[in-house]
Amino acid sequence: MQKCPIPEEIMMKIDHPERYIGNEINSVVKDKDKVDIRFAMCFPDVYEIGMSHLGIQILYDMFNKFEDTWCERVYSPWVDLHKIMKEEHISLFTLESKDPVKEMDFLGITLQYEMCYTNILQILDLSDIPLLSKDRTWDDPIVIGGGPCTYNPEPIADFFDIFYIGEGETMYRMLLDLYKESRKNGDSRKEFLHKAAKLSGMYVPQFYEPVYNDDFTLKEFKPLESDVPVKITKELVTDMDKTYYPDKPVVPFMKVTQDRVVLEIMRGCIRGCRFCQAGQIYRPVRERSAEYLKEKAVKMLKNTGHEEISLSSLSSSDYSQIEELVNFLVEDCTKKKINIALPSLRIDQFSVDVMSKVQDIRKSSLTFAPEAGSQRMRNVINKGLTEEQILNGAALAFKGGWTKVKLYFMLGLPFETEKDIEGIALLANEIAKTFYDTVPKEERVNGKVQITVSTSFFVPKPFTPFQWARMDKREDFIDKAEHTKHYIASQLNQKVIKYNWHEADVSMMEGVLARGDRRLSRVILNAYNKGCIFDAWGEYYHHDVWMQCFEEENIDPFFYTTRERAEDELFPWDFIDCGVTKAHLLREWHNAQNEKVTDNCKARCSGCGALKFDCGICVNR
Repeated sequence: MQKCPIPEEIMMKIDHPERYIGNEINSVVKDKDKVDIRFAMCFPDVYEIGMSHLGIQILYDMFNKFEDTWCERVYSPWVDLHKIMKEEHISLFTLESKDPVKEMDFLGITLQYEMCYTNILQILDLSDIPLLSKDRTWDDPIVIGGGPCTYNPEPIADFFDIFYIGEGETMYRMLLDLYKESRKNGDSRKEFLHKAAKLSGMYVPQFYEPVYNDDFTLKEFKPLESDVPVKITKELVTDMDKTYYPDKPVVPFMKVTQDRVVLEIMRGCIRGCRFCQAGQIYRPVRERSAEYLKEKAVKMLKNTGHEEISLSSLSSSDYSQIEELVNFLVEDCTKKKINIALPSLRIDQFSVDVMSKVQDIRKSSLTFAPEAGSQRMRNVINKGLTEEQILNGAALAFKGGWTKVKLYFMLGLPFETEKDIEGIALLANEIAKTFYDTVPKEERVNGKVQITVSTSFFVPKPFTPFQWARMDKREDFIDKAEHTKHYIASQLNQKVIKYNWHEADVSMMEGVLARGDRRLSRVILNAYNKGCIFDAWGEYYHHDVWMQCFEEENIDPFFYTTRERAEDELFPWDFIDCGVTKAHLLREWHNAQNEKVTDNCKARCSGCGALKFDCGICVNR
C-alpha cells in the first residue's frame, strides 16, 4: 500500500478522508516500471459523484486491460482539502499509486456538465500543470477532455490539448500507440498533437481559429493547418456486445451517489425530445443483448458484493428485451436479496407489476417526467406523452400501493405561455384526484397521497432543435416559479402537493457556458482566480463574482442566452459532426414552432442523419 501524501494530522481534520486513500476493492495497481503509459482518469467533482460515473468505470477497465498502460483515478479535493493543499503546497495525486498527477503521461478529464469548468482549473492548478495548453511542455501530461460537454468544447478550449469527441472505446488505443511512437521518435509536443489532430474524433484546439463578426457572432471557424479536418465526426461503438464493460468495477469505501452495480442496457434514445441533448448526440439507438447483460449482471454482483443493481439508459422501457432481462433479474436477484432499481421506465402495467416485486412500496416513490404542464407544450417539446397516459400510469401505481409521486417539469421552455405554467398545477391536482378516485378510503393504508412537483429552468443546449432558442433571464425564471407556486396553492388538493424549484442564477450561468465560444476561457480563468470552484453546488456558487468577471473581461453574458439567433448563424460547435444534421435540427425547430409532433425512431425514421453510421436501430428497425 502506497503512503498517502496527505499527513495523518490533516486527514483527521478534513471531511471524509476516505475520499483520498484509494486501495478500494477491485482498484488496479500495476508496477509502474513495467508499463509504457500512465493515464490519470479524472472526474472534476467530489469523489462521491465521480465514483458513480459509468463512463469512467468503462474506460478504467479498458485501459487497465492494456498491458502497456496503467490507468489511475483522481477527483476534485473537497473545499476543505483544496485550501490545505494550496497552503501546504501538496501536489494532487492519483489514488492508486499516490504519485503526482503531473508525472502522468495523460490526464483525461470527463466533462459531464458545464458547471464543473472551474474545477478543471482546480485539478490543473493543484497538479502544478500550466492552466493554458500553450504553456505546457513534455514535462506536463497531455490533457484530454471527453464526455457530453465536448460537443461544445470552445469555452474551455484554451485549457485542453485534445478533446475526444464521442465514445471512448474506439480510438484510444490508436492514440496511445501514436503517443508511444512520437516519444520514441523524439517528436516535439506540438508534432505529436499535430499527428493526433488527424485521428478520427480528435479535436486539437490550437490548430483551429475562430474569426468573429463585429457583433461577436462567428464569421468563420478555420483550421490553421491544411492537413487537419475541417469537420470532426464523433466516434461511436457500433456493436454494443463487442466492446469493453467492467466485470469488476471499483467498490468505494464510502457511500457514493450510485452505490450499486450499473448495467448499461443501451445507448441513445428513440424519443427525440427537442430539449434533450443526450437524445441527439448519442444517436443511433444501440442495444446490448439480454444474454450479454445477464452474464455481466451475475459477474458484477459476485465481484462487488453490492446489494442493488440498476439499469442504465435514457429510456429503459424502449429496450426491446426489457421483459426478458427484468424477469431474469427478478428471479436471480430476489434469491440473493438484491434490490433492483429500474429508472427511466414508463409507468404501464408491466412496470407496476415488476416494481411491485422488486421495491418496498412503503419507502419508494414513483417518478413521472411530463416536463410540461399542458398538452400543447408537450407537443412543442415533442415529449410524446399525453395527459391520459400520465393519469392512467398514476392510477396503475396507486392501485399497486404507491402513495408518493414525484413530478418533474421545466419552466422557460420556448413558446411557453401563462396557461402552460398553470397547467403544471392543474396536472398535479389531477394526479392527486386520481388517487382519491382510484383508491377507496378503507384501502388507503399508507395515508394520503404525497405529490412533489419540481421545476428546473430550461437551458438551451447545442445539437438540439432548441439551440436557436432564446433563454429567459433569471428574473423571468423566478417570476415563473412564483406563478407556479401560486397556481399550486390555488388547487383543491394543494395540501398534498409540495413544490420545489432550481436556482435561477446557476441555470443562467449554465446557459452561458453551454452555448459559449472561445472568448469565455478568459472569464472562466478569472472566476477560478477569484476563488470559484464547485459551482454546481449551490452553496458554493457565487453569481456576483461571475458577473464581475464578465464585466472585467468586457464580455456580455446575455449575448449567449437571451438574444435571438438567426437560422443561418454559424455556431461555435458547428465544426463537429454528431451524426444528426443541422438541417434536421432546424426542421425540428420549425416543428416546435408549429406544435407538430415527430414520430419516434421505432415508428418512423425522421431522416436525422444518423443512418450514416450504419448500425443500431437505423439498420435494425
